[in-house]
Amino acid sequence: MSLWQKIAAFLGSFSEGTGLAGGLASIFDVDNWLPGGRDAAFTMSIVALSAKMAVADGVVSRREVKTFHKLVDIPEGADKHLDNFFALAQQDTAGFDTYARKVRRLFADSPATLEHVLDALFEIATADGIVHGDEMAYLEAVSEIFGFDAVRFEQIASQHVLLPTGNRDPYAVLGLAPDVTDEELRRSYRRLVAEHHPDRMVAKGVPEELMGLASAKMASINTAYREISQARGRIPALASSEAT
Repeated sequence: MSLWQKIAAFLGSFSEGTGLAGGLASIFDVDNWLPGGRDAAFTMSIVALSAKMAVADGVVSRREVKTFHKLVDIPEGADKHLDNFFALAQQDTAGFDTYARKVRRLFADSPATLEHVLDALFEIATADGIVHGDEMAYLEAVSEIFGFDAVRFEQIASQHVLLPTGNRDPYAVLGLAPDVTDEELRRSYRRLVAEHHPDRMVAKGVPEELMGLASAKMASINTAYREISQARGRIPALASSEAT
């Protein structure tokens, strides 16, 4: 039985008030999904975190839900099941910290994966054009649970703040100061590629549903490196496997 078939079965038993899915606390308990594999447990945690991100400011917009669909690769025909899960997660009384800690536990060996999750939550938060105070507090709390310090959180946050031009600060995307040397720029770029390249994520066991996030992260890294290099009069050296 596939992950999404299991989701459909859980939803059916939930609606009938029977089985494991008879309670929200059970349906979103990652430990109950682990027998189906880490992918299933991780996907359910991401659904719960994203749903609670969307409701953090008290209002869930359709744009926020659509942003989630854009970020996570949902198999054809599974949209309805995901939407139902998303709605249930918003109603769940369990704190978001429960899911955040379980996501960290599942990917304690891959900080880059946890960063991708935080990136996704930021994208949902900014879907309506502004990050509300409650949403920022939520993001800070999740970041802390994931093990990122305040400096790292500010760096990640700056990657999602648009400049007046409508673009992101390329130096912020790479986590660099504008006065960085060319050599430091290249070294930082190579390190980020090594951390976030989709092939590396696959090797780390990142679920297939998050490959879109990994690709988007690499695209932003490549774009930032290209913009800085060209502004400095350089031709950026991008390997074919790293180009967007």
